[in-house]
Amino acid sequence: MKPEDFQKVFPFVRDWISQTLAAHAAQAKTVASFNFPRLPHYYSTDLLSRAKVVFVDKCPVPPLSAIGLSQFADFENMNAGGITYLDTYFVLWHEAERESLHFHELVHVVQWQFLGAEKFLALYAQGLEEHGYRNSPLEVMAYDHEARLNSNAPPYSVEAEVRQQLQHLA
Repeated sequence: MKPEDFQKVFPFVRDWISQTLAAHAAQAKTVASFNFPRLPHYYSTDLLSRAKVVFVDKCPVPPLSAIGLSQFADFENMNAGGITYLDTYFVLWHEAERESLHFHELVHVVQWQFLGAEKFLALYAQGLEEHGYRNSPLEVMAYDHEARLNSNAPPYSVEAEVRQQLQHLA
């Protein structure tokens, strides 16, 4: 996607995200309120108390094809277990207790915070277009950190490592 094409659709996607978050605000709960045992060893208390999660039957995705972005139809129609917008992520009800999924989505919260909405969405779109979902750089980063958690690696500051990785990516 050319930068000028991204600039045309960014306001629509930004507004869709704002409306979606507002529509689910009453159901959002802080990640800290779930008392996951391992997350505090990897993420700051501040992040866990600010980041929010909403449980849903289907993760909300912007209607990308409807705004002319048919190249993202696979992503739009994917049955994702979770998806993150800004400081809030959505998780399917049946995945609610899977700590590693929350861990993964929190990597995206850090990415959104570091990059800001416009840069995050531009990099995410570029990664999807060039590499597909699973091999897009922002997803590779989240999956790699999730794999470290699942391998019982010693605790580390995910926030610090993600910020450092993003400096090389952005």
